[in-house]
Amino acid sequence: RQGYEDAYWQYPAASHGGDYAYQSHQWHPVAWKDDRDLRQGEPYRKSTNYWKQHYYRGYHPNLAVPRLGHDRTQAYNSYEESYISVAQREWAEGESFCSNLGDPSSQPQEPSLLLQYRETGLSSSSYELSQYIRDGADHYDPVLSGTWSPAEAGGPLASTLAPEVPLKFLLPHVAVCFGARGQLVLVCPHRPAEGQLAHVELHSLEAVLHDMKELEELQAFPGPLAREDLHKVDVMTFCQQKIATSCDPSTQRGRDSALLWKFLVLLCQQNGSMVGSDTAELLMQDCRCREKYKKQIPATNLNSLTDDEWVSYQPGTLDLITGEVPPIVETQAQIVEKFTKLLYYGRKKDALVWAMRNQLWGHALFLSSKMDPRTYSWVLTGFTSTLATNDPLQTLFQLMSGRIPQAALSCGNATWGDWRPHLAVMLSNKVGDMELNHRAIVTMGDTLAGRGAVEAAHFCYLLADIPFGYFGAKADRMALLGSSHRQAFTQFARTEIIQRMEIFEYCQQLRQPESFLLPFQAYKLLYASRLADYGLPAQALQYCEQIATVLLAQDPASHPVLAQQVMKLAERLKLSDPLLLEMPEQDQMLEPDWLVQLRACCREWEVR
Repeated sequence: RQGYEDAYWQYPAASHGGDYAYQSHQWHPVAWKDDRDLRQGEPYRKSTNYWKQHYYRGYHPNLAVPRLGHDRTQAYNSYEESYISVAQREWAEGESFCSNLGDPSSQPQEPSLLLQYRETGLSSSSYELSQYIRDGADHYDPVLSGTWSPAEAGGPLASTLAPEVPLKFLLPHVAVCFGARGQLVLVCPHRPAEGQLAHVELHSLEAVLHDMKELEELQAFPGPLAREDLHKVDVMTFCQQKIATSCDPSTQRGRDSALLWKFLVLLCQQNGSMVGSDTAELLMQDCRCREKYKKQIPATNLNSLTDDEWVSYQPGTLDLITGEVPPIVETQAQIVEKFTKLLYYGRKKDALVWAMRNQLWGHALFLSSKMDPRTYSWVLTGFTSTLATNDPLQTLFQLMSGRIPQAALSCGNATWGDWRPHLAVMLSNKVGDMELNHRAIVTMGDTLAGRGAVEAAHFCYLLADIPFGYFGAKADRMALLGSSHRQAFTQFARTEIIQRMEIFEYCQQLRQPESFLLPFQAYKLLYASRLADYGLPAQALQYCEQIATVLLAQDPASHPVLAQQVMKLAERLKLSDPLLLEMPEQDQMLEPDWLVQLRACCREWEVR
């Protein structure tokens, strides 16, 4: 605006209340002559429409709309008059100060309030308005508040213009909060100004959410499982209920999920100890049907024969060695007799071919084993070629031959068939190379995981003793039993998944009481938080105690975030301990030892 040559633009602009009268020290005194607004053509004090809409509304919204029953028109007019008079007086002071700056003989004077406000960044108008409205809307320097007041300018007192602070809520309403002991706290509507007392209601979240599926799922679980009064029959019963209610036997995924629950039942029965034959029996029980594997003609071996040799072995052809014509249909005894006659004349290769063509694989394998290794390998390859590709015998023979079975690389699709018999035969017939067995099972698990069969893959990983990882480490093969950690966390850490994982940890503790799964402790804390949210604080506190016991057995500094979160949740739930009901009243404020120790470890870690 300073670049315009129009005479009007050399006057103070009325766009912002803070700079309305003090845009520059270089204004001409004629601007205030006759107190008139040159743009409106009427006295300045009478032009209140623009002033009311922009100045007051821009600095305090409560002045824009007056309260019912109160007329502030007179107050506004008096305020305008005082404001204008102060502006004129400070303008004169500013002119005097500027003239003294040019006169070297003049004595230094204290800068006017106008200059102080400009240097401090606080305009006189906003500061002036803040003297009337003390509600914290405008933040100003409290030091300046003692240097100027509307009373000094001859204006009205602040108490006469101070508006009433509007109520935050027009009508009484209900205040709601959640208590740490599984309660919903309601403060009913009331009017404290009229002497009404607050009516507080305490509701149990467990009772409020009684019909929710999530709460029923939490209540059905007999956790925490590390308590002394728990019997493993309760855990087995829970697993069997899960098999009956949440596993669909008509789908592949439902059968795989049921297999995991049955595996946990078997672990509970045997106190966490398993052998390969036990798992193989479980796998064969869960097979949907026993498949029939079709045998194939050993074309691979017969292709190595010449045409003359092939014709010489056809039924009805004159045998040049014995001079006899073999019958069209030969019995088993006749086949063996001819095999023997060929050996009479020292025709070992002919005898092997005859035995292989007539399915005398026992005779052929024994004879070839006493010959050179190349012949034995040739007969063995001919024997395995007669088996179907997806036959479990193929898997066994390939494993015994020192190779990763083809089933471990191709299982999981509809054309290959069920994966359970192949895993069963590998578990029950382990070869001498244990590393080969381990790699074959892990490879089968990786193949199943790549095809989306997460439960089946984790079953293989359990048998191969693959450790559990974390959700953020995507390279780990599994984090929670039966759930892929490559999906969203809300789907990954479902309540049922955490419960199944806790049962597996419990089965491990049946064999080794001091064992635990350290990566699983974070999900226990999540489960405890869900218990507290659904109004089960006592169980949530027991989970906090178990997690704290595990962390104190280790170094809590290795998992500082987990330790701090457990401590925070336990401090909120510590009054939900049932043991407090048995303590004397003077001892009920005491904290459990594990919480005191955990807090001390957290503080020590923070200091370090």
